[in-house]
Amino acid sequence: MPGTASTPAAKVTPLHWVRAVGNAVNLSTALGLAVAAAGRSSLRRGPQALVVAEDYRLPLPRAGAFTVGNVVLVPHGSLSAVELRQPGTLAHEAAHSWQYFWCLGLPFLPLYAVASGWSWLRRGDPASGNWFERNAGLARGGYAERPVTNAGLRRIARALHLAA
Repeated sequence: MPGTASTPAAKVTPLHWVRAVGNAVNLSTALGLAVAAAGRSSLRRGPQALVVAEDYRLPLPRAGAFTVGNVVLVPHGSLSAVELRQPGTLAHEAAHSWQYFWCLGLPFLPLYAVASGWSWLRRGDPASGNWFERNAGLARGGYAERPVTNAGLRRIARALHLAA
C-alpha cells in the first residue's frame, strides 16, 4: 500500500486484515463509510488496510482527523497535510481503529463519550484524561497532557452555587 507524503509505504500485515474484517463485521466501518458519505468525503485506500476519507465537509467533530471503524476521516484537507502539521496522526488514528475492534464496534462510541466526560470532570478537557486518547498517544493526536485539577467538577459546583 502506498503511504502518505510523510508516511513511508507500509506493508499490510495479516493483523491489519484481521482488524479490517473485524471492524466490517462489527459494523463500525459501515458507520464510518456512512459518515464519510454524509460529509461528502473523497475515499481512498490507505495504509494498514485503513480507508482514508479526505475533505470531510461537516462541521463536527472539530478535529484534524478522527476515526470510525477502519475509516480515518480528515476534515477539509488531506491526511498527508495533517501528518505534516501533526506527525504521528496516522498512528494515533490507527490505534483508535484497534479500539473499535476491541470494543466490538459501536459500543466504542458510548464508552468514548463516558471517558471524555470523565476527562472533562477531572482535567477540564475531554482528551487528556480520556483512556482512549491516552492509549492512542496524546502527543501523537495533538493533545496536551493536563494535570488533574477537578476543573469540570469545580465548574459544576460553581454553577450550582450560583443557581441556589
